[in-house]
Amino acid sequence: MGLFGFFKNQFIEVIEWTDSNTNTMVYRFPVHNNEIKMGAELTVRESQVAIFVHEGEIADVFGPGRHLLYTQNMPILTKLKAWKHGFNSPFKAEVYFVNTKQFINQKWGTSNPIMMRDPEFGMIRLRGYGIYSYRVSEPTVFLKEVFGTNASFDTSSIEGQLKKMVLSGLTDLFAESKIPALDLAMYYDELSERGKEKMVERFNAFGFEITSLYIENLSLPEEVEKMMDKRTSMGVLGNINQYQQFQAAEAIRDAARNEGGGLAGAGAGLGAGAALGNMMANAFQGNQQQPVPPTAQPDKVNCPHCQSPNNAGAKFCGECGKALQTPKVPCISCQADIDADAKFCGQCGTKQVTEKTCAKCGNVNAPDAKFCGDCGDSL
Repeated sequence: MGLFGFFKNQFIEVIEWTDSNTNTMVYRFPVHNNEIKMGAELTVRESQVAIFVHEGEIADVFGPGRHLLYTQNMPILTKLKAWKHGFNSPFKAEVYFVNTKQFINQKWGTSNPIMMRDPEFGMIRLRGYGIYSYRVSEPTVFLKEVFGTNASFDTSSIEGQLKKMVLSGLTDLFAESKIPALDLAMYYDELSERGKEKMVERFNAFGFEITSLYIENLSLPEEVEKMMDKRTSMGVLGNINQYQQFQAAEAIRDAARNEGGGLAGAGAGLGAGAALGNMMANAFQGNQQQPVPPTAQPDKVNCPHCQSPNNAGAKFCGECGKALQTPKVPCISCQADIDADAKFCGQCGTKQVTEKTCAKCGNVNAPDAKFCGDCGDSL
């Protein structure tokens, strides 16, 4: 190997990046005068992407692996430089390493309470916090939209923007869910999953992919929590009247154990006894419920035609409209009241027949007569 070949080998560079900071998202490799020797070795590790930028324009993108930089494996840069054939002279380009691993344990939390309407407590203020994680899914989009030309970029540079995006989406999600405040803890997983789906499009606009989102806690204002504690205490106590009776009995027992002497003690004991007596009377009186007098029910009669119940004074059936009271006539034998259209008496069993009067001469004939016995006219 000649002297020229020796110096040529000294110019070949090794381009690589080992990240010592877990939050670094982009690192620009320092190249003297942006000049890279043709044939330089580029090492891209897992969870990294190397991007070559020529005169402010994104050129070639290299994934994980070991790459030797020649015109054959840099098609875009070769086209931009108008290289028509391979050569070994240096070329100018900027090299950016983009970290594509997941950035986990990114925290979100409500700086101001979320106003929402609750069906049980009315208007309430809700606070919450949790974590999310994301990674760079489109390195070229990220460089164009967010990174720019900085020397390095870490998660703190975009933390505020992402946090506000997450809070905006979750606030809208909580209001749309209309879940009662007391039941929110039952839906942490469901709300987290829906919140992640809501963030997908917003993160994609920056070249990111949101990989997880978790709601760790949702809390109510202190005054609402105190109200809930009081309601819980009332539920534990159960029947308030029984609790008052128990308190009165305990007070009487304590008073009986108090051995106060002298007239002052006797007077205090009498006063305490009177007060306890009133307490007991009120407690036991409150536990007694006055009986409610039964409401008088109107008499009912069944319709003789459709058997529907009707008030006793009604003349016509409310269901079928027929008369409820059939006209009464005396029996021709025993004079008992029977229905006007009855054929037999319900008391004596006599068949009820009526005499036939001749329409022509007015002569009264027997019930079964077919002709008038006086004038012979047909009945």
